[in-house]
Amino acid sequence: MALRNMREQGDAILGKISKDVKEVTPRVRELIEDMLDTMYEANGVGLAAVQVGVLKRIFVVDVTGEDPHVFINPKILETSGEQTGHEGCLSLPGKTGIVTRPNHVKVAAYDENMEYFELEGEELLARAICHENDHLDGHLYVEKVEGDLMDVEDLQEEEERQAEDTLTTE
Repeated sequence: MALRNMREQGDAILGKISKDVKEVTPRVRELIEDMLDTMYEANGVGLAAVQVGVLKRIFVVDVTGEDPHVFINPKILETSGEQTGHEGCLSLPGKTGIVTRPNHVKVAAYDENMEYFELEGEELLARAICHENDHLDGHLYVEKVEGDLMDVEDLQEEEERQAEDTLTTE
């Protein structure tokens, strides 16, 4: 397994539409393993193949750190509800913005063995699936940001100040 180089905002490949996977070859299996390694190394919860420079309709998601999901040729079947919160992206390191996404999603895809499955997810899992699926169509979360992007460090400082204010007012 190997770590792959992350493509960052401004790289033209991130704006391209990824192509369907016809079969899982040894190279595709290696790509999936490398994507998982790269995602974990970067402390991410999701990663699309295009983010490592490969225009294939594949993404991986693991919101717990112990339950990775591989999505090949995913299709979002339904969404419901909404959630608004801070979102970041491994292709925009150190940045965050407020994004509204569905709170529930149902997705159909193929796994690393090209076996069809459907998965329903809520909250962070729903957010991650929608975020990664957008990458496959050449979209970054910044297109959906409400307001301005922030530095993650500024957000952390703001949250610490709010926590201190809460403690002093109690």
